[in-house]
Parts: sequence; C-alpha cells; structure tokens
Amino acid sequence: MREFGPTDGVEIGEVDAPRGLGTEVIVDVHAAGMNPIDFKTVLGKGAAKAVEPLLPWVPGGDVAGTVAEAPYEAHDLQPGDAVYGIANHWRTRGTYAEQVVVPSLALAPKPESLSFEEAAAVPCAALTAWDAVVRIAKARAGQRILIHAGAGGVGHFAVQFAKYFGATVATTVSTRNVDFARSLGADEVVDYTQARFEDALQKVDVVVDLIGNVADDTGTRSLDVLKHGGLYLNVPTGSWPEYAAAAAERGLRASSVKVESDGSNLGIIGRLIDAGDVRVEVQHAYPLERVHEALAELQGGHVRGKLVLKVR
Repeated sequence: MREFGPTDGVEIGEVDAPRGLGTEVIVDVHAAGMNPIDFKTVLGKGAAKAVEPLLPWVPGGDVAGTVAEAPYEAHDLQPGDAVYGIANHWRTRGTYAEQVVVPSLALAPKPESLSFEEAAAVPCAALTAWDAVVRIAKARAGQRILIHAGAGGVGHFAVQFAKYFGATVATTVSTRNVDFARSLGADEVVDYTQARFEDALQKVDVVVDLIGNVADDTGTRSLDVLKHGGLYLNVPTGSWPEYAAAAAERGLRASSVKVESDGSNLGIIGRLIDAGDVRVEVQHAYPLERVHEALAELQGGHVRGKLVLKVR
C-alpha cells in the first residue's frame, strides 16, 4: 500500500526484505490471516496514523509459516520450525508478504493438526476471544455469557472457549449461521433477523460485544440484558465510544478489549485445537494474486470464521 485509499489501490510488488532486531524472528510466510483492521487501515482508518511513516506498507498481522532466521543459535525457535503468531504490523510491515519479522514471544508452534492456511486463521481472532472470555470474563460453570456475532472470526472462537470452560453460552447470528453456532456448542442461538436478543434471552453475566453500536444499537441494547453488576466487553475499536459511561450509569462494569500477542496463550490454544476441543473455520483461502478480491470480501463483512491469503 503506497497511499491510503480504496482497497483496490493496493498492489503486489517488491520491497526490501525484513531485518530482525534483538530476539525478533524472520518468518517465511506460508499463509496470512485477514482481519478487519487490515482493510480499515488501507482506507485511512484503523491503524493509519501508526503506519503512515512506514509507507509503502504491507498489511497483515496473522502469520503461519516456517522460521527463516533464528535470533541466535540456541534459541527455542530454529530455521525450519513451523510457527504461527501475530506480527507487530503497526510498527513494521505485515504478513501479506513472503517474509515478515515477528517478536519471538508472539510466536508458538503451529498446531500439528492444522494446515498453514488454517493456522493463519487463528492468532488474532483466537487471542482476542481468549483475552475477552478467559482472561477478563473468567468463563466458568454457572456463568451466562452472551457473544454477539458468534459465527465470525473472533466470535466462533469465543463461543468455543466459553463453552469449554463451562459457561452457558448464548450468541447472536444470521439465519444461515444458526446451525453453525449450535455446532460450536452454543446453548442458545438468537437469529437477529427474526428476534431481538433482549426479548429472547434471560439476563446474562457477561456480554462479549463484537459489533458495538455500528449496527442497530447492539451495544446499547446489550446493557438491557445484563444482570446488575454484570460485565460488558466492547471489542471493535471505535464501535461505541460512549460504552463506559453508559454502563456506569446502570451499575454495570465495562471494558474495551485489545488483543495481546501472547505466544504462551497461543500455545495453549494450539493444544486445545490439536486435542479436538476447538476448531477453526476458514470461509475462503485466496492466493496472494487475488488479494483485491479477498479484501473486497473482507470489507463486505458477514464472513463465517476467517479469510486467509495463501502466500507460498
């Protein structure tokens, strides 16, 4: 991306190879997961202010590939090791490329049961879901959790994590995703095209809101379904700037959620995947030369699971 603008303005071309510093790892990219922050930044929103000094910039945070250069000879990660993780694409170029530099602590061994394309769909979405559901909400038996957009990238992991740790899980999805959400383990599934969730559900302890007020005042309406003292988690940046004040007025707790590039937690998630306790949904895997088509689909929304770019 040489300048901010429509996503069809990105181009495939050559830039200098990345250089690692300290304990950073150079990764040969086999596949790159796609996230909404990618197209938002291209449009001049998202992380645009952070990446403007880096132009021409390469989008992409999620990576699955093999180690090309280790930080030093005895490091745990060595050339040829299959890894996955999140590149700090706000401070350097991203993963829609043949190589990327990644902090070593942001990487974990690739789950053996996943292809590179499937593994690339995991890091950002799964870690965001983990931080919201496990680290902050502390999902457990006896707890009722509502997850909006439970068929999306973050949502389909959030439903599975909440269920794995024993919570009763409700989620909102479109008609085509009702059966899919149930297959993930959701106890209650509300088709938002047919019913309003605040009318269909009993009170919940936690709302993991992956929509905010950008559509049908989902954030504001979520406060109506929370128990007194309940927890509202707003995930998409800028989707409802006033959430904290609105929650406080009703005696509710609230927080935003920003993904932590934690290789240790990603390793745990990988073991859950290999054990068959968590699954990964990839709606489409595009070759890199079809990046414009992929970005258009990403920008259109309503993706089940994730979109991925195949680089190698």
